[in-house]
Amino acid sequence: MPSLSLLATSQPLLSAALAAVPLPPVPLAPTAAPSPAAVELLPLAWNLAAVQDAAPPEGAPAPPPEGEEAANEIVVEGQVGPPKSDPVEAINEESYRVTQAVDQALVEPVAYAYRDGLPEPIRDGLGNVVRNLGEPSVALNFLLQGKVGKAFETLGRLAINTTVGVGGLFDVAEKRAGLPYRRNGFANTLGYYGVGPGPYLYLPVTGATSVRDLAGSTLDQLLLPVAVGKPFNRPAYAATYFVVNGLDQRLEFDEEIASIRNSDDPYRLRRETYLAQRRRDIAQLKGEPISERDRMWLEELELLKAEAAAAGIAAPAEEAVAPVEPPANPESLLITRPR
Repeated sequence: MPSLSLLATSQPLLSAALAAVPLPPVPLAPTAAPSPAAVELLPLAWNLAAVQDAAPPEGAPAPPPEGEEAANEIVVEGQVGPPKSDPVEAINEESYRVTQAVDQALVEPVAYAYRDGLPEPIRDGLGNVVRNLGEPSVALNFLLQGKVGKAFETLGRLAINTTVGVGGLFDVAEKRAGLPYRRNGFANTLGYYGVGPGPYLYLPVTGATSVRDLAGSTLDQLLLPVAVGKPFNRPAYAATYFVVNGLDQRLEFDEEIASIRNSDDPYRLRRETYLAQRRRDIAQLKGEPISERDRMWLEELELLKAEAAAAGIAAPAEEAVAPVEPPANPESLLITRPR
């Protein structure tokens, strides 16, 4: 007698098997009700092995190999090549590396010798003179930006420091007249009117800059030689201005340079913080807030500076003072009071 064999399998696979294997035809029942003796049970048998071994339908995903589970895929997208703000990143990074080596070997010792060798009043006086020579450019750019009040304040600083301050040796305007020094230049004016920074550059002498900032600083330095002439167009003036201004700038940003140099990625941190600082300067001129990304970079720089100061990584002091040890027998000291 034919046997009925069933295999345990899943419902979708069973449906596929039933659709694939044809069944024998079943005769229609007669109209008249047959007698119980005339009813015949038809044998029904099928095999699912052939269907299980068959290839999956076209377009269906292939099952994973036996013993392996389907793994979830994680797609990571990234940018290949240098960032848009730094298209010549490889050249700039090499320039940064060489410049830092020269700075540690030459510029930094000269700057410290300039700081420690000259008395502070003379050093401050030279810095005030250089800063006073840049006031015409500051006033002109405030005027170009439509900030008439700040332009006249800057002109007032220039008049007071040039006359009462003995050619700018003394900053009388800030100490006596309450007129603080403000930085400004043609680079800020270009940014104020929507000119983008252009590609980031790191030059051996200039340091971190951009195409816009490089053009603006060049115009700042050419203003007096072109507009006034002698003695500002002589090489001696240009050399003195360059040396004193460069040493003052090196000492002013000494803590920041040391903090960046001791970070995990000095080149990237220098680039991102410089661009964030410049965007902040332009935003302040426009009265606009800075972006959250720029705020993050600037806060990271301040945190590194605080950590460097706490760890004593900042510039060495002008004169190291040895700690005073208490005497072995304090009672033996004779203490006198002046009358």
